[in-house]
Amino acid sequence: MSSVVVGCAASAWLVASALAPGIFHDHLGQAGIDHDSNEAAHVEEAFTVAIVLAWGLAATIAVLVALLTSWYLTRRVQRSVTMITTSTADIARGHYETRVTSPELGREFDDLATSVNELARRLDATDSTRRRMLADLGHELRTPLATIDSYLEAVDDGVRTFDDPTRQVLWTATRRLERLASDIVAVSDAEEQLTRLQPARTNTEALVETAVNAARERFSDKGVQLYISDIEPTEVTVDIERIGQVLGNLLDNALRHTPTGGIVTLSAAPSRENTTAITVSDTGEGIAAQHLDHLFDRFYQADPARGRNAGGSGIGLAITRALVEAHGGRIRVRSLGPGHGAQFTLELPCAREAQGQAPSSGVARF
Repeated sequence: MSSVVVGCAASAWLVASALAPGIFHDHLGQAGIDHDSNEAAHVEEAFTVAIVLAWGLAATIAVLVALLTSWYLTRRVQRSVTMITTSTADIARGHYETRVTSPELGREFDDLATSVNELARRLDATDSTRRRMLADLGHELRTPLATIDSYLEAVDDGVRTFDDPTRQVLWTATRRLERLASDIVAVSDAEEQLTRLQPARTNTEALVETAVNAARERFSDKGVQLYISDIEPTEVTVDIERIGQVLGNLLDNALRHTPTGGIVTLSAAPSRENTTAITVSDTGEGIAAQHLDHLFDRFYQADPARGRNAGGSGIGLAITRALVEAHGGRIRVRSLGPGHGAQFTLELPCAREAQGQAPSSGVARF
């Protein structure tokens, strides 16, 4: 910055040196003073001294101000860069609670601080999910394995005979392990976009009716009423089987958390521009606010004990979100809290032809 100030001062001095003498002598002539007289010499000398002193003082002050400003800004930028560098190093060492305060040096630095903080937050959430996943996975595996081990040991010791009840318990534990392994593979494939989808043209009414027909018997067995309400058919291009799996997961989740005598309702209608929404609402247990942002995380259970007792592994909703996002849609949940039920809304893009685009053909890999 100081070099810029010096350059500007030198340029101004050169311009003044080129223009000032001519203007000065012209005004002397207009005042009637001879250029070769002693009066003209004294005036010119006074003018020259004044110009030199004024420009010299001004340039000196400008350079000093530039140097001080440069030093101040450099220190601020250096402190801010050092702070961000230290924070990112702490984050790299696993201290995900680290946050960077805004250096207030402009929008770019604010954006950088925000990005670093968001990175730390996401890494913290990912690490928490990983630790929770490993803990839950260990528990999910331990329970059926302990059952199998204890029953086989009892058979070997002669305490139990390998009769039908024993065989049934072993088969149940084995199927639970198989279901858990299958769920882990399914959600990994879906989230890593390895699920092969087969899009076909259909409408939301057909999707809802198919899902309701498939689930109606399970609802009847538990004594929960299942209704279709406010259906406004909209054309969509989706993998019918996969979206059926999504709706089946949502209905199973609603049935699991809705007591006997409760009501589950499905509705469908256009939502935002070029999207349509299918909503599954229930009058069940509801969801506390602190759990809403984590329901779609794999292995997350708002109530772990209840989830295990109900047979859920905390992975169905993670699969649901992955499949919805593979279709270019999104899913969200809303609840007023425990005892007020829950509402899951699935949003899907409308059929491409309805949007004025050519439909895709063939098998798509997402």
